[in-house]
Amino acid sequence: MPGAGRARFARADAPEVAVVGGGIAGLAAATALAERGAHVTLYEQGEALGGRVTGWRTRLADGSTATMSRGFHAFFRQYYNLRGLLRRTDPALERLTPLPDYPLRHSNGLTDSFARVPRTPPLSALGFVALSPTFGPRDLVAMNPRAALPLLDVRVPQVYERFDSMDATAFLENIRFPEAAHHLAFEVFSRSFFADPRELSAAELLLMFHIYFLGSAEGLLFDVPAAPFPQCLWEPLGDYLQRLGARVRTGTPVTGVRPREGYGAEVITGSSVKRHDGVVLALDTGGLRRLVDASPELGDRAWREDIAALRTAPPFLVSRLWLDRPVDSGRPAFLGTSGYDGLDNISVLERYEDEAARWAARRGGSVVELHAYAVDGGAARREVEARLVGQLHEVYPETRRARVVDARHEWRSDCPLFPPGSYQRRPAVRGPHGWLALAGDSVRCDLPVALMERAATTGFLAANALLAGWGVRGQVLWTVPRAGRSASLRALGRFAER
Repeated sequence: MPGAGRARFARADAPEVAVVGGGIAGLAAATALAERGAHVTLYEQGEALGGRVTGWRTRLADGSTATMSRGFHAFFRQYYNLRGLLRRTDPALERLTPLPDYPLRHSNGLTDSFARVPRTPPLSALGFVALSPTFGPRDLVAMNPRAALPLLDVRVPQVYERFDSMDATAFLENIRFPEAAHHLAFEVFSRSFFADPRELSAAELLLMFHIYFLGSAEGLLFDVPAAPFPQCLWEPLGDYLQRLGARVRTGTPVTGVRPREGYGAEVITGSSVKRHDGVVLALDTGGLRRLVDASPELGDRAWREDIAALRTAPPFLVSRLWLDRPVDSGRPAFLGTSGYDGLDNISVLERYEDEAARWAARRGGSVVELHAYAVDGGAARREVEARLVGQLHEVYPETRRARVVDARHEWRSDCPLFPPGSYQRRPAVRGPHGWLALAGDSVRCDLPVALMERAATTGFLAANALLAGWGVRGQVLWTVPRAGRSASLRALGRFAER
């Protein structure tokens, strides 16, 4: 994975490299390059690092300040490369705090928990079915076991060849999973992609099942940052990059990339043009489309058409409420929900975040966050916001008595969508020029990674691709196995191909 060659550049031959985008992918690429002596300039159009996991200060109605973000993110234990990136400034990952459970609640009263599910494959998958209240004896008899066999033999990247043409809902319907299990358990994976399962490639669903059940022993438990994202994660990493000599340019959008004669490119930022020997584009889907469209000399026609074809997931809403009284003490820090008219999860921030805990202690209240994924683009936003608060009252009835001290409603639509049949058209890490690499969770990756871990992994892969061309060893990467750990289950799974 890291390639052969020397450990780092000599000062005299260190290249100038531009990394466009300061999210997880860009930070990973910039870190790997700067650690090996490259002269890195990191361009980020926003005022802070972190990309879609950034945060910003806001003043509340009571006069206090808080750090708002785009919502809850779970740092799963299988995020080996992302966690390796964070260890640059937090070797023991002390800034992450574990949550004891990942409970899921359906409106019909059924509740799933992953705390008691064994984490060793294949007991993890078997325990999930055995312990879930959504799988009754009649449900198990009614299932189509042959259609479920591919879950036992997920191989990457072959899973895309077999199942990218099917949507996630159709795959689950073929198995005849009980409806409650369909919504309560497996929809968790599709909702993680901010997508309706009818619009999500079944290959991504199978990949997630492999990552969390049959490919790793970490299960579905996770950690969360103990402080707001900027202070906890990205500001320390930005400082680390600058100590390595990298130039971090926040508030600096790149408006074009122009190939130079011979090798390298000119990166255009407003009225400024700077030459670079290498470029990493680590942008979200919309940002990548716009920059390539504004850079007509990049790539050939087929590559540019593939970039233009990238799709963005439907809008999502994050509503954060500062309440004047606490939720009940038994409420979990995070609760996944299904069947509640668009409400996908509820977080109680003071259970894990220090800033929210200080506010809650000072005011005797709670800081609650609500998520709604894949919202109908034509829906009236205020109606959706009000409906989510109404569903909070259904799930946590004590909040009906609470006064909302302040609220923030964040609407976004910038996550990648992976519809059926899209895998082969996704851009690869290696770009159409030797000096160009791409990174991000929308980039095609033939490793078993997803979400934030795909962003971090492709960031390191992009750096490795450039470093290999210069004869410098890259970053060693870790993932769950490309295939299930159990040979007997893999053999059983292959019956589905006959």
